[in-house]
Amino acid sequence: MGEDDKRLSLVALIALVVGSMVGGGAFNLAGDIALGANAGAVIIGWIITGIGIIALAFVFQNLTMRKPELDSGIYSYAKDGFGTFLGFNSAWGYWLSAWLGNVAYATLVFSSIGYFIPVFEGGQNIASILGASVALWLVHYLVLRGINSAAFINTIATIAKVIPIFLFLIIAIIGFKWDTFTFEFWGSEGFSWGSVSEQVKSTMLVTLWVFIGIEGAVVMSGRAKNRSDVGKATVIGLISVLLIYILISLLSLGIMPREELAALPNPAMAYVMEEIVGKWGAIVINLGLIISVMGAWLGWTMFAAELPYVTAKDKVFPKWLAKENKNKAPVNSLWLTNGLVQLFLITLLFSETAYNFTFSLASSAILIPYMLSAFYQVKLTLTGETYQSVKKRKKEKIVGVIASIYAIWLVYAAGIDYLLLTMLLYAPGIILYKWALKENNIQKQDTKIERMFMFIIVILGVIALAGLLTGKINI
Repeated sequence: MGEDDKRLSLVALIALVVGSMVGGGAFNLAGDIALGANAGAVIIGWIITGIGIIALAFVFQNLTMRKPELDSGIYSYAKDGFGTFLGFNSAWGYWLSAWLGNVAYATLVFSSIGYFIPVFEGGQNIASILGASVALWLVHYLVLRGINSAAFINTIATIAKVIPIFLFLIIAIIGFKWDTFTFEFWGSEGFSWGSVSEQVKSTMLVTLWVFIGIEGAVVMSGRAKNRSDVGKATVIGLISVLLIYILISLLSLGIMPREELAALPNPAMAYVMEEIVGKWGAIVINLGLIISVMGAWLGWTMFAAELPYVTAKDKVFPKWLAKENKNKAPVNSLWLTNGLVQLFLITLLFSETAYNFTFSLASSAILIPYMLSAFYQVKLTLTGETYQSVKKRKKEKIVGVIASIYAIWLVYAAGIDYLLLTMLLYAPGIILYKWALKENNIQKQDTKIERMFMFIIVILGVIALAGLLTGKINI
């Protein structure tokens, strides 16, 4: 097989984007979003999310075309635009989000298996942890066989997972009840800016969680057959998935009242389907979720292993993470990533809402990488670098500004607790960053801005740790 045959086609890249976004989150979207918002606020939330996430998709598309030499995606954009330390933090945050997301997937998939085999019910008991561990190391083995083989399996899984989702959408349209959808449209007390604003904020981490993966083609851009396919895959995948998500959440609110929807076990879609057509519907959805999550788990394992590998090659992560096996898989990076997933799987025994906590933390961790990418787009348009057309420059500046505002809004909407917990996870990265510089004999003096960021991360991390120890921050 030639070197070009081992690279990823447009179809494989689209499957990576769609497969990474349409994971377990899609199957529990209706229940997660109903926890804090009524139909009116959900619609506003989707308008904000749609505008922001489309702008972010265009940012990734623009940057892949403007900076084709930056083939490490999110990490390389931050590094090129804002220096080595922020580049490191972009890679670190993305990597944290990727493997924390896999912990959430493990919880959800065994909750779904628990529908058929009661010993796994809930997805976070000892039997589920053992089962998830077996699944984890099976995925590990598949990725060790090579990125191209894993991407092919992911493509098949992506096709298989959308079938039950489309079946759900068709049946939900038939079973949709307008009276149910409009009941307490803004909440029990009617419309008020304060109430609706809080409801909209509650949807933000949920909608971000189901879109994490939008940058999947960008992360793997160094392995694409054609560079131009990366941007196409990102936009095609995003538009398709956005329509699916909006329909899932809004149609579900027309099937069951919000309070009932919010109280459903994972995965909510299965029980909504059961409400319409009976038990066979829940069986189909649960089977679809198992296929979906395993496919997304595979895709995210590839992403999680790829980023430490490419940053180690760039001398920003420790050298040993740059090692490949004979199949060109990032072997040491993969062992570190899945070792941490295994460790965190054990912690599921001590959290009552493991899935919601881990997906919220994964969403929060990725905010900084997304924000830095959006800021980099704005920076390029301000400096005029790579632009010949004034009209094109203005257009892409608007896109970058919208994506930046969306990213800042997400940090605000996530809330102080998740910001603090995220900084607690970012703080150990400073040690790894210094280690990598020393190991590679890089004599680099931290800038004033870098020292300021290090100080802020450490202080917020200490506050988070104190909050956990005193019970002021609950997990």
